[in-house]
Amino acid sequence: MGRLFGTDGVRGVAITELTCELAMNIGRAAALVLTKYAKQGKRANILIGKDTRISSDALEAALISGIVSVGADAELLGVVPTPAVAYLIREFEADAGVMISASHNLVEDNGIKLFSGTGEKLPDEIEAEIESYILDAPQKITLKSGVEIGRIRSFYVGNDNYINHIKDCTDGDLSGLKLLFDCANGSACSSVDVFAELGADCEFIGNSPNGCNINKDCGSTHLKNLSEKVRGGTFNAGIAFDGDADRCLMVDEKGNEVSGDKIIALLAKSMKEKGTLKNDTVVVTVMSNLGFHEYMRENGINTVCTSVGDRYVCEEMQKNGYNIGGEDSGHIILSDYAATGDGLLTAARFLSLLKASGKPLSELVSAIKNYPQKLIGVKVNSEMRANWDKNEKIIKVIKEADEFFGKDGRVLVRASGTEPLLRIMIEGKNAADVDGWILKIKETVEKEIV
Repeated sequence: MGRLFGTDGVRGVAITELTCELAMNIGRAAALVLTKYAKQGKRANILIGKDTRISSDALEAALISGIVSVGADAELLGVVPTPAVAYLIREFEADAGVMISASHNLVEDNGIKLFSGTGEKLPDEIEAEIESYILDAPQKITLKSGVEIGRIRSFYVGNDNYINHIKDCTDGDLSGLKLLFDCANGSACSSVDVFAELGADCEFIGNSPNGCNINKDCGSTHLKNLSEKVRGGTFNAGIAFDGDADRCLMVDEKGNEVSGDKIIALLAKSMKEKGTLKNDTVVVTVMSNLGFHEYMRENGINTVCTSVGDRYVCEEMQKNGYNIGGEDSGHIILSDYAATGDGLLTAARFLSLLKASGKPLSELVSAIKNYPQKLIGVKVNSEMRANWDKNEKIIKVIKEADEFFGKDGRVLVRASGTEPLLRIMIEGKNAADVDGWILKIKETVEKEIV
């Protein structure tokens, strides 16, 4: 992680940590760095999207001011999913893009995600260059004046192009499926009607954003309400997005969770059967369940693991030409259709698979085992977050847990890239062992926080 950038852009408490001043400076520095290769004779243009949280308008205004002050144009998409920004950059040959969102976080937080002219998240070295302008050499930023100042244009029709793209990526229609969607009171609300246009019988929850209720007891991080409503109805599936709609999780017709691992596994298996799975390989992170890896082996599919973060999955896919990857949290990249994770695209492709199978979703996922796994986050201060792996007592208890589980489990402790947390994940064959050891590590971390 950089000094400003985490694993998914710049993120913090809106207005007090992620200030308007910082947003303006990010706009200036990003415009300078990302538009170096703008077409000759053409003023650089940057697309800007946002989610529904109340602070997004203020941060948008600050970003715009920064962008136009160095001579680039800002084109406003309004409320759209993050993947819509990534798609529209390529579709309209923009020089860069920005999404204002804190993804699955609650309304207090917000974030700024930057995309290159190819619609991809930025590599570490580009983020470092942007950081250096902001933190080390702001005097090198030259402001424009007069006719050299950038222009601001509305481009709200861009979302229609994104919706048509989702339709084009869907095999057939979705008629005959009755579906319940949870839009997390976020960006998905702007685009989720695409599933009704594809012929599905749709109902919606979490689709009344008021600026303050994004991700609040809804969406992909809070599946309970979706699960209960699906269980009490006659739905074929429930689909949940996060605040900026780049994640997708599901519940089956019985209300049981269908994780990102299971969605990836079934999509990859279908692609292999059709001969479209490149190198017979899928890319996931170290968080994927051991049951997922077993299912992949049983179906002759190789797995490659990366660090946590969909950007690292994307980088591995690009480097070796793989065309599916993602995270158990629901970030899923289908690179034949998109440059980044896309919740609506994932749902559309998977629901096509579900319809074509003619089977209940619960039956489709039943062959994929799940080892007992538990993931918790422990709040820590900035010093502990940066230096936890130098603490002898924490390292000792992690080593003891590793030795206990051996080849029959995994222990993973890492600093969150998006929140002030130390994340602890343990997986094993026995749930009681998992619970016991995760509590032991948690208690050790809490005792060591100063």
